[in-house]
Amino acid sequence: MLQLHGINAHYGKLHVLHDFSLSIRDGERVGIFGHNGAGKTTLLRACVGDLDECQGRVSYRGQDLAPGEAHRNVVHGMGFVPQGHNVFRDLSVAENLEIAGLRNAQQALGEVYALFPLLQERTQQIASSLSGGQQQMLALGMALMTRPSILLLDEPTIGLAPVIVRDVLRSVTQINRTKGTTLVIVEQNVQATLENVDRAVVIKSGRIIFDGASSELLAQESLWELF
Repeated sequence: MLQLHGINAHYGKLHVLHDFSLSIRDGERVGIFGHNGAGKTTLLRACVGDLDECQGRVSYRGQDLAPGEAHRNVVHGMGFVPQGHNVFRDLSVAENLEIAGLRNAQQALGEVYALFPLLQERTQQIASSLSGGQQQMLALGMALMTRPSILLLDEPTIGLAPVIVRDVLRSVTQINRTKGTTLVIVEQNVQATLENVDRAVVIKSGRIIFDGASSELLAQESLWELF
């Protein structure tokens, strides 16, 4: 279980998360929604320990995670895919995956290729020459090379065509169903994401204003007023 208790996160004088508390159970698929600047990305960064100015307690499976120590915290099974196509653009697909999976290279590589056959077809292609959707698949594959038990995704479908959005969301749902990997997805594409998660959390100005079943949020006629 991922637990955040009393989190206050700042960027200098800007107070982004306000006494924020949230628990996510193992195996859940959770969508995090909210307007621009609501604190969604800051929440993910707090989860993985990628913030220096963060007070409160973050723990994963009983292990306290230290702020500013993301490189150490990922060892506990946390996979984080930041916004944008975070790949080594001048390296090949195979080289990107090998670098990401130094600890689990051979076993994890087969699992990634099974999930994304296109990556196996393009092992020698330079990452910068891939399409946006293909680079996003590669970024996801790199995160999976660490064999995470929880995957934190920051707007994985941003800038992608609708058909690619569907494929990416279907792939991450498959990861959850076949591997039991917990998924936490920050997204602006509310409708499509709600159809692929079990639980929805809506943030406004650094505080939770909705936390419940995704189906409940989908059924609300006033859904868009929350954003």
